[in-house]
Amino acid sequence: MDEFPTIPAQLAALATQSPGHPAVTCGQRTLSRAELNSSTNRLARAYATLGISVGDYVTIAVANSIEWLQAVIACWKLGAVPQPLPPRIPDAEYAALLDLKPRALLVGRPDPRELVIDVPADFTPDAALSDEALPDVVSPVWKMMASGGSTGRPKLIEAGGTSRIPAAIGYPLGAEPGDVNLISVPLSHNTGFTTAVLGLLLGHHLVLMPRFDAEEFLRLVTDHRVSFLMTVPTIMQRVLPVYRADPGAYDLSSIRRFWHVGAPCPPAVKEAWIDLIGADAVWELYGGTELQALTFISGTQWLAHRGSVGVVVSGEMTVLDDTGRRCEPGEVGEIFMRPAPGSAPTYRYVGATPKTRDGWDSLGDLGYFDADGFLYLSDRRVDMFTVGGRNTYPAEIENALSAHPDVLSCLVVGVPHDDLGQVPYALVQAGGNLDAVALREFLRDRLAGYKVPHTIEFVDRPLRDDAGKARRSAVRAEVIARNR
Repeated sequence: MDEFPTIPAQLAALATQSPGHPAVTCGQRTLSRAELNSSTNRLARAYATLGISVGDYVTIAVANSIEWLQAVIACWKLGAVPQPLPPRIPDAEYAALLDLKPRALLVGRPDPRELVIDVPADFTPDAALSDEALPDVVSPVWKMMASGGSTGRPKLIEAGGTSRIPAAIGYPLGAEPGDVNLISVPLSHNTGFTTAVLGLLLGHHLVLMPRFDAEEFLRLVTDHRVSFLMTVPTIMQRVLPVYRADPGAYDLSSIRRFWHVGAPCPPAVKEAWIDLIGADAVWELYGGTELQALTFISGTQWLAHRGSVGVVVSGEMTVLDDTGRRCEPGEVGEIFMRPAPGSAPTYRYVGATPKTRDGWDSLGDLGYFDADGFLYLSDRRVDMFTVGGRNTYPAEIENALSAHPDVLSCLVVGVPHDDLGQVPYALVQAGGNLDAVALREFLRDRLAGYKVPHTIEFVDRPLRDDAGKARRSAVRAEVIARNR
């Protein structure tokens, strides 16, 4: 990608072309393209006075905000590497991630080890610093994301390319110059980060949600005439009951491209969104932060291949059994992927070793291809458990639970059982009057008997974060401890 201009150079060009065009809105505050460009020039100079330069890694533990965006852009303007983290990440995980790679600066959260300098999330540079353009430099790595806290030891994932990223990365996703782009997921998550970057490069008006709220999501789409967004199934599920309670209050007709990523989407939730905004608008992407390969599927394709995550559009994927044999269509195995032959590496782990087999990488997902080349996910290998020797996939049970209109979120884990080895245990956040007996009866028409949860525990909180992630291993340990 070295023939492309750097991200800062492209943002400066957009600011010159249309200085007054809104670049980002968060709450009641909006910055124009010119304001975003000049303010990040000044912030970059402030970071430089702290010693930040080309190749330095800067951790940004800041909530969704204009300040988050400014911090990331300022890093690129110095040739540094932005490394976002959730601002409320647990202390132990935060320290473990900091131990993996030397940092030159922490933004938004101090170092518990007291080794790295930090500035607050609302750090304001000295007004005496110039806001004129800086020399154009290249960040050797355009992002470094964190992953793995939900399934094991946290790790860092360095992107394979420099900050010479083409604006065209948004075109395969159906993004167009000048879109209004709603960011409803955390910017610290790869989905939010990448969506914001492609929006910046295409001159989108980014509308940031500081935190997710279903009514606010619908209001922002309506008021700003949002045309492009990328979200996760958890958010899709939380929005539906709010919309259904007062559909006349919201207008979703501006949405041209609605992507969901990050986790399997319950079919009932996906079908509801297709009914709301049309099959042509709803698209799904499957792949990892590692970006070895991707699948896409449109809503129209999904209706013909219900439950699929699509066909491979980038890189290569295959499904292998435990011996390394390629599985036949319809046969569940582990999904392996790799970039197209001759392509440069798309990522590098820091603090972990990829699971590989003969040049193919696995992210730990199980699934199968059908005879038409459409991929279907079963679950993550680490989440699968056996009930009386029969493989049981939490995602299948969660899909069935999510089909009930009063279920807002749910999570299923396997817990020990004296006779069967393990049995399903469901945690459910309900939006109405719902009892375990009625819900189990609802499931008996949709699941084999051994998959119906032995216990259903009702909770009053969302069971996944705003990026659609759940720390299933920690939940399982907590459930087992409480029920001893």
